[in-house]
Amino acid sequence: MGILDKLKNLDAYPKINEDFYSRTLSGGLITMISSIVIILLFISEARLYIYSETETKLIVDTSRGERLRINFDITFPSLACSLVSVDTVDISGEQHYDIRHDITKKRLDHSGNVIESRQDGIGAPKIERPLQRHGGRLEHNETYCGSCYGAEESDDACCNSCEEVQEAYQKKGWALSNPDLIDQCIREGFFQKIKEEEGEGCNIHGFLDVNKVAGNFHFMPGKSFHHSKIRVHDLLAFPTESYDISHKINKLSFGKEFPGVINPLDGAQWTQEASSGMYQYFIKVVPTIYTDIRGRKIHSNQFSVTEHFKDGNVYPKPPPGVFFFYDFSPIKVIFTEETKSLLHFLTNLCAIVGGVFTVSGIIDAFIYHGQRAIKKKMELGKYM
Repeated sequence: MGILDKLKNLDAYPKINEDFYSRTLSGGLITMISSIVIILLFISEARLYIYSETETKLIVDTSRGERLRINFDITFPSLACSLVSVDTVDISGEQHYDIRHDITKKRLDHSGNVIESRQDGIGAPKIERPLQRHGGRLEHNETYCGSCYGAEESDDACCNSCEEVQEAYQKKGWALSNPDLIDQCIREGFFQKIKEEEGEGCNIHGFLDVNKVAGNFHFMPGKSFHHSKIRVHDLLAFPTESYDISHKINKLSFGKEFPGVINPLDGAQWTQEASSGMYQYFIKVVPTIYTDIRGRKIHSNQFSVTEHFKDGNVYPKPPPGVFFFYDFSPIKVIFTEETKSLLHFLTNLCAIVGGVFTVSGIIDAFIYHGQRAIKKKMELGKYM
């Protein structure tokens, strides 16, 4: 019994007989308010425990030799699909002109309705017997070698497509003023298609796979190619004043999507009001790794952007088109989903309950003793 008595003396919660309790109206109000506060804080803490939170960390990006996937969906309401070409250029020297793979073009009428969707080139009715270099038509079992129309580099040179004829003329420094008379262009139906699509718009969507170095990709009317280390853009013998590069960016992202990502150019729209020119977007890409609560990593990118329009009336005259210049930040952002442990959740609950009751007890004691002191002074004033 001695040990039990000593243990009883350690009781930090001595009990008071109910006959000595004094219940007050202020105490009841404080108890009700404190109970509501505890319930609200419990709900808030339970939500934090159930749902994960994201921790952000910044490190120096040391990755090398990676590739970058650029996803895009852009609408040109006043530019025909036959005119728009997609090109990429980067500082490493890699260049791709008139890209067609992994890209889908949709012809649009003036109301924005889809007329036709295609994934390959222009397409045209075939001529059964195309014109040969020597001037005759292609005979059975004969190898095709098209004429370059005087622009041949050698006697055995062949130009088997409209594009090869244009390149041969550019190498000679000549202007291709009558493309509608070139057999290859007629056979491919290139200019016929352009005339058919006059007044139409175009939606282009797909993706580009490029080196993870600074560069640009752009949408331009005409075709681009390289000649004597100089980038040449052929505007297909059409007046540049007719090009309206008004556009709407439905979607633009660098890499895979991840929770919470914000692409600032999604839904961006620009309308050309005066002369044609070059519309430029300057993009800073920030490499990002997102790790979900299960430990799965998503390697992606975020980006910020500024924009500028270069008028076509200045000298030197810029080529009409929409250009996206991108560069990479040396800093990589790491997002990690985390959840609180059960022990941390229980500790916070104890802190909430104990803290609210302690504070409410202090407030109740202050009000109770204050009321008693005021009542005593009033009673003394009566007797005096």
